[in-house]
This record gives sequence, structure tokens and C-alpha cells, in this order.
Amino acid sequence: MLVIPALDLRAGECVHPGLSTHVNGRDRLGGPVATARVWSQLGFRRLHVVDVDAAIGAGSNAGVIEEVIRDASADVQVGGGVRSTDSVQRLFEAGASRIVVGRRALDEPEWLADIAHLFPGVVIVATDVRARRVVMRGWVRSVPLDLIDVVEDLNGLPLGGMLVTSLNVGETSAGTDLALMEDVAEAATFPVLVAGGVATLKDLRALEHRGVTAVVAGAVLYSGALDARAVGQEFGE
Repeated sequence: MLVIPALDLRAGECVHPGLSTHVNGRDRLGGPVATARVWSQLGFRRLHVVDVDAAIGAGSNAGVIEEVIRDASADVQVGGGVRSTDSVQRLFEAGASRIVVGRRALDEPEWLADIAHLFPGVVIVATDVRARRVVMRGWVRSVPLDLIDVVEDLNGLPLGGMLVTSLNVGETSAGTDLALMEDVAEAATFPVLVAGGVATLKDLRALEHRGVTAVVAGAVLYSGALDARAVGQEFGE
């Protein structure tokens, strides 16, 4: 199983995951290229870069992302505001190894099928989940659609994976929903990636044991709650 450090970008700089709606001196982490190099030096072989500005419609960090991709010795998967075939094409041509798409992928399954076949093994569908149900319109409203049903609908597509973020984990600090992740990993014919809920090496090992392909880790690495060097050695590749 891989652990993939997250780089959230705002105004051309890395910001602390979880504080991405704010940009001030305290929240900035520094240059994205330098940050990416540090993660690579610690043994991580894939990075997760999110254009927060593009995701919220407040601009773009496309140039910075391309610079990170060119410089990085690790594979780079990119998400945030990827809502068109042209966007996927540009990122693919820039060298992104995986491209993360969000709400439109589930709202418009024909579009998802088109880009999945145009870029086989590249597209990752990001899904927020609360109580095993897919959250389609933010944190308040959930559609009555079980995550496993979604996985089974997507199984015929040549996806690069599904990235599952459990929203209730953040609210309760209860950790990762291991039973759900095991069910998803068993049902999916594509890689399953998890975001959120990880606090210890034991959590990572539990997810690996349940068939999860990768964990995207942000604040827990930046804060030092997890020893990044130890994580990179055990889960870097």
C-alpha cells in the first residue's frame, strides 16, 4: 500500500491541509516544488496535488502544478477543479500520472465513461461519503445512494481508482471506517484510495490489511503526528 502526501495549493504556495480556505503567514508551508522534493527524499513515490483555487473557482495554480510535475522524481496525481475533458487532457499532457475528478463524474456518467476510455488507468473518481452513502452536494445533503452500488456501477470502466473521503470521520474523530473500506476494496475492480481518518501506523496497516491500495495523507504528516520518514520507508512504494 502507498501513502501519498497531499500538497494543497493556494496562490502559488502550499497551505496546511484542512486550512485551505485561508491564506496567511501561519497557513503557508512554502514553495510547492521544494515541498515535493522533501516528500520524495523521504521515500514517497507518489504525490497528491490539489489546486484549491480552481476547486473553489478562485483562480488557478496550473503553472505551479506543471512545475511540480516537471521537477518531481515522484509520480504526481492532480485534482481540484477538474471538470472538463480539456482539463484532463492538459494535465495528462503535462505529465500527471493520475487525474482526480469530482462531482461531475457521478453527475454525468457518460462523461466519466468518455474520459476513462480516453485515458485508461489515469482517472480517479473522488467521492465523499457519510454513513456509507455518497454525498453529492456538499456536507449537508446526501443522495440515497450506497457507495457499494456506485462502485459496482463503475467497475466496467478502466479507472485509475476511486478516492474515498469519509465525512463523518472528520466530525467524530472516530478514525477510518475499516468495515466500509474493506467492503469497497472487495467490491471494486480498480484501486481504492482513502483520505482522512488516519492517525497512526496501526491505522495504515489496518487499511493495508483490508485491501486498500493507497492512503492520501495531509495534516497528519505535516503536523508530525506521524513520523514521515518511518511512513515513507514502510509505505513509500
